[in-house]
Amino acid sequence: MSSRLVLLGSKGGPAIRPGGPWPTSSLLEIGGRRVVVDCGLGVTRGVTDAGVALKALDLVVITHLHSDHVLELGPLIHTAWTAGLAHPVRVFGPVGTLACWQGFLQSLAFDIDIRIVDEGRPDLRALVEVIEYSDGKIFSEHGLTLSALRVDHPPVTDCFALRFDHAEGSVVFSSDTAYFPPLADFARGADILVHEAMLAEGVDRLVARTGNGARLKEHLLASHSFAEQAAAIATAAGVGRLVLHHLIPADDPDITENHWIAATRKNWAGALTIAADGLVVKLTDDSSVYSAARL
Repeated sequence: MSSRLVLLGSKGGPAIRPGGPWPTSSLLEIGGRRVVVDCGLGVTRGVTDAGVALKALDLVVITHLHSDHVLELGPLIHTAWTAGLAHPVRVFGPVGTLACWQGFLQSLAFDIDIRIVDEGRPDLRALVEVIEYSDGKIFSEHGLTLSALRVDHPPVTDCFALRFDHAEGSVVFSSDTAYFPPLADFARGADILVHEAMLAEGVDRLVARTGNGARLKEHLLASHSFAEQAAAIATAAGVGRLVLHHLIPADDPDITENHWIAATRKNWAGALTIAADGLVVKLTDDSSVYSAARL
């Protein structure tokens, strides 16, 4: 299994619209491990479209508990179970992740119990271990180390950037965050920085389409980063490639890939990928712009 990053869902926010992209989730294959990072709506289909058998699900890491990052956590694992999952799965997430998982189990108790009896499946409740984490090293095993950094995403306080380090490469996910200079130190020297991004010219149109007016705009401006700011973090960190992800807006017909590139190039001259559902990024890719291949 070659190391790769697959951007399963590329949009910021929970809403989906006809023909538009799916909310945030990613698949990182590194060091022989398959790691799902965030579980927005559509993650289960995204994993299968990436050519990964659901019963091979290994590690799941949740950055924070906004719905566009955790809504399909339970359905992903349950569907993997119905597809033949029989080995333990670990889920790492901030405080509250265990309650989220237990609530899902309670809501599906009838289905789980009857499938155990009727289909001879192992007890799903015994297969999944949920580990709640905070800042610092989360685990280090078989050459793979996972670390977390609390970022600035008000009003959510338990929101974490993630760093995966292995001999095959280093990948950092910003999670959702306002411009946060300490992230540059956390991402120092990584092969890939996956950073959320927002375009100023699309915010007002997004707010008009979604509703909530001034309140939604206030949240976006206080809690997210503009593409230019993501670029500044990448430059300060000296990363190998910047991947703009969790795009806001991601489904505005008046905004093209060129708009994202132009904004980013104000502060970043290095290798660049603009996320889209199903894009694959190789950890060792040294080409300059948008070299990822769609599944």
